[in-house]
Amino acid sequence: MERLIQEQKLVLPGHRSCPGCAGPILQRIVFNVLGKNVIQYGRGGCGTPSVLGYPMIYTTHSSAGSDGAAGILAALRAKGIEDVYVVGLAGDGAAADTGFGKISACAQRNEDMFLFVYDNEAFMNTGVQQSRLTPFMAWTRTTPSGKKQEKKDIGMIIAQHHVPYVSSLSISHIPDLTRKVRKGMKIKGFKFYHSLNPCPTGWNYPSSNTVEMARLAVQTWYWPLYEIENGVFRLTVKSDKKPIDAYFEKQRRYSHLTEKQIEEIQGIIDRKRERMLEMDGKSVWF
Repeated sequence: MERLIQEQKLVLPGHRSCPGCAGPILQRIVFNVLGKNVIQYGRGGCGTPSVLGYPMIYTTHSSAGSDGAAGILAALRAKGIEDVYVVGLAGDGAAADTGFGKISACAQRNEDMFLFVYDNEAFMNTGVQQSRLTPFMAWTRTTPSGKKQEKKDIGMIIAQHHVPYVSSLSISHIPDLTRKVRKGMKIKGFKFYHSLNPCPTGWNYPSSNTVEMARLAVQTWYWPLYEIENGVFRLTVKSDKKPIDAYFEKQRRYSHLTEKQIEEIQGIIDRKRERMLEMDGKSVWF
């Protein structure tokens, strides 16, 4: 079997994140695919490795790994350097809340960069407060009875900027993940990747279950895996549909839900699934 990832020791052992954090797992996979000719802008939320074998620039929260990345791109162009990948990293709060406008601006200009969103579905490193990417009815410290609004569909919003590539990722589906990153390496323009990053601390599950949580999210269609290339939407994994309760029961942030509320959420997921199956192979651009 073809080797999916060649270990290049770009993301070295050890990090300051919680045990079981999905962030360092994703980053290790992504940068071993991209290789050493990279510059990282932004730390990607709290779930980031602390020892890296490539250049990385820290930034303010609201920069969201985007506006400074555009400046790096301009500097590289001025120097005639074309073989370096510029990679912006943002957590869900930075991407969908404080830095959304800057990401939107980079997408609108079609900057030739990668933007990865590390989505653990709340402001985890400041105490588990809700973000715009916190899901409907999930517990956070600022939504103790469950968030009343649905999760912002940031992938579809970015796709409407008419960028060449948008996709969702999961650390539980590594062949799908690596294929999408490799595809982005051949595409000029703005590449947007949205990864669900399970968080043992904020979601309240055993740290050994992180990959299982990511897999269940895909299998229940809570987190469908798709790509949008030049406007054409395609499901890249079509799992058998497990009930959403199989995902919820593994994490305490949903322990407050009633059976009626779970049925309501299942209905939302079922409708979205049917809509995605209808959209498969069709353009999302108007």
